[in-house]
Amino acid sequence: MTNQIHIAAQYLATAGINFLDKKPDDSHTNLGFNAEKGSLETWPLNDNGYKIALDYQTFSLSWLRNEEQLEVIFLDGKTHKEIITWIQHVSEVLERNTPYSYALHYELPYEKITADFTFKKPTQEELTRLVKLRTIAQNSLEAIVKELNLDTTIRVWPHHFDTGGFIALDKPEDVSVGFGMAIPDTLVADFYLYTSGYKGHNGISTEAFEKLPLGSWKNEGFKGAVNPMKHVDVDKAIAFFKETILTYKAL
Repeated sequence: MTNQIHIAAQYLATAGINFLDKKPDDSHTNLGFNAEKGSLETWPLNDNGYKIALDYQTFSLSWLRNEEQLEVIFLDGKTHKEIITWIQHVSEVLERNTPYSYALHYELPYEKITADFTFKKPTQEELTRLVKLRTIAQNSLEAIVKELNLDTTIRVWPHHFDTGGFIALDKPEDVSVGFGMAIPDTLVADFYLYTSGYKGHNGISTEAFEKLPLGSWKNEGFKGAVNPMKHVDVDKAIAFFKETILTYKAL
């Protein structure tokens, strides 16, 4: 179920690649999650507020203008080629010199998406769970950013497909912290919260850190804290992020 949504999100990412000015940190490709609508959205693609959104519950792409839905394509049974044709059509309104093209500058953990790749809608139960997880992550991250007065936006990064934020600390010098929710991978076999600290480009050892009331510290390969999303609500997520972020701020 995660694969289908992750792959579908790449149409939004490639819209950012095609139509927005390139940012050094690749943030022109990242996405917002609208917790009220249960959808991923691009940055505005022009001054008139045009965006493309991926609605989880209906498994569809929408062309929006200032939140007004102009056109929609339901992904179930649609091929990669059909979706590209749809985006090329609806994006003509942007009046760009170059048309939309599907080209990623990073690798996804799936087989190459060919023209005849066909989407299959996950079950409604699966889609509802995905919305719930993203909503918990978005709301808890926004809350902790406000509570700790952190200077970061909360966005979904299309490569690893995590919802996250990133801060550079004033003290200790040259220390930064990333935190968010990741999709299942080799570290944890389910969605999980994470916080990780870096000194320059190197992960900070967690060996001397005190045991966490929620989640656990890892120090092999990935250096940081993880907390599987099973049984996690917004309050527990906030508590996890607060405990772990303040651990790095106290170094």
